[in-house]
Amino acid sequence: MSRKEAPAGTSAEFKVKELGKGGAWQAYRSLMYGDMPLWKVLWAECLFFFLSHLGGPLGLMLRMKLYPSLFRHCGRKVVFGRGVLIRHPHKIDLGDGVVLDEGATVDAKGVSNHGITLGEKVYVGRQSTLYCKNGDMRVGARSSVSAHAILFSSNDLELGEDCVVASFAYILSGGEYDVNDPTPFALQKGTCTKGPTRLGRSVWVGTGAKVLDGASLGDRVVVAAGAVVTKPQLARAIVGGVPAKVLRVVDLPAPPPPSENAPPC
Repeated sequence: MSRKEAPAGTSAEFKVKELGKGGAWQAYRSLMYGDMPLWKVLWAECLFFFLSHLGGPLGLMLRMKLYPSLFRHCGRKVVFGRGVLIRHPHKIDLGDGVVLDEGATVDAKGVSNHGITLGEKVYVGRQSTLYCKNGDMRVGARSSVSAHAILFSSNDLELGEDCVVASFAYILSGGEYDVNDPTPFALQKGTCTKGPTRLGRSVWVGTGAKVLDGASLGDRVVVAAGAVVTKPQLARAIVGGVPAKVLRVVDLPAPPPPSENAPPC
């Protein structure tokens, strides 16, 4: 099975375990904030210390008012639940109406990556994790990531609009190891990749399913609970099993033509 390393200067050059070089403060700052200006790091520390676990409507309101100042872009009416963990916020874009539920993690860490973009009305459920290892991630408008799901990118991960990722699902781009390399796995860079992982519009990834590196999915693909998708799948396929195979293809009817007597929008 062919693998390729990410090019120099990208994800292959970034290893979390190397952040400890240079002392505890430098390691913490690199892990949490990267190259954010010092004044903004201190501002973020104050906000997280006082507001992260503040309950009730007061905590919700203060986070909605003050957290947006940390991000590269933050739209209107973004909701931050208690205990939300944010890393490298200067590499994160949040659209209008995004909801990050209690205990969610959004981590855009990296050296040369663009980071994470969440479209309008994206929902990230409790204890779910979206994280990068110098990769990029985009989640389309109105998509929903349920509780305890994991999305990971050390390359390029994209979810289209209106997708549903069920609880305990795992989707990744990059992050593989080379079984043909005699180097111990713990010492490898862990950034082998088949290429980007892209999910089309209105994809449904079932509970506990896994979409592995490079296994892109066409529009309206359904991944059955517990399936492991190892290769690209065409639009409207329902796939299941380990490894996942096509169970059937849904033949959707064409949408009705617009009526001449339809009321104006």
